Amino acid sequence: MNSAIETSLARRAGRAIVAAAIVWLSLGIVTPAGAEYPDRAVRLISPFPPGGGVDSVARIIAAALTESLGQSFVVENHAGASGRIGTEIAAKAAPDGYTLLLGSVGPNAIVPSAYRDLPYDALKSFSPVGQIGTTAYVLVVPATVPVKSVSDLIALAKANPGKLNFASTGILGGPHLAGELLNVLAGIKTEHIAYKGGAPTIAALLGGEVTFAFASLPTVSQHVKSGTLRMLAVTSPQRAPALPEVPAMAEVLKGYQVLQWYGILAPAGTPAPIVARLNAEIIKVLNTAKVRESLARVDTDVATSTPQAFSSQIGSEVALYRDLIEKAGIHPE
Repeated sequence: MNSAIETSLARRAGRAIVAAAIVWLSLGIVTPAGAEYPDRAVRLISPFPPGGGVDSVARIIAAALTESLGQSFVVENHAGASGRIGTEIAAKAAPDGYTLLLGSVGPNAIVPSAYRDLPYDALKSFSPVGQIGTTAYVLVVPATVPVKSVSDLIALAKANPGKLNFASTGILGGPHLAGELLNVLAGIKTEHIAYKGGAPTIAALLGGEVTFAFASLPTVSQHVKSGTLRMLAVTSPQRAPALPEVPAMAEVLKGYQVLQWYGILAPAGTPAPIVARLNAEIIKVLNTAKVRESLARVDTDVATSTPQAFSSQIGSEVALYRDLIEKAGIHPE
């Protein structure tokens, strides 16, 4: 072959190799040394303060992924504005797989349903990676309230329109919307009273200030055991494995479901191979006894999904809560 032609072909091949390498490097899939993602520390943003449910789940999954992938997954807390601050930081991060978000129902479904001027879009700003777990709420009444089932509570509300009330830890939180969904699906009218935190909510129940509340199991379990509170139902679509004797709300009200959920999201545009790698690793660690037991200790049931299914779920919940907020006439503060 003519030497000039050979030289030209060699140059073209060299340029093609360099171009391909630049593309793969920009995607973050391989490093100059040929290592696979991740080749350095990954930050996992927790948009709530340390110690709460979201942060606890973030630290459990970060520790598991660190062990599984051999690179540090470091939790960063960026709390404020009901999770909006940290969520915005994650949404605007480089889509290279090295910034992830511990997403949850509040900032990723409820808040986008209620507010139109957010600095991020629940669906367009993220590439969902996969779900981690869910937590159901429990419907409780003081032992002094003469009801023993969801049907009894509905009948009492219908017999006393506008006279029953329920407590929550704040407007637009899961417990608040759980009560509003009961109102809408049962065709009843009960009044919402917001308290500042779980302790004041329980105090209001025990003091007879409110008729019922939706709460996390750990906050009410000791009072249920002592007999001062009565548990009527769980808000998961089926009965909870840990509470098989307690009915699901959906057994009385078809379609009823209010869950706190947790999952990993990446900034929109994160390469599909990275999303797929993370999803596979998340499912792998969630199938270990160590991680399942750790999540159970923070009242979280393991739930896995594909990125596509997780994306569909978020879209469905944004629509669900937007419709509920409108029907219930809730005006965000």
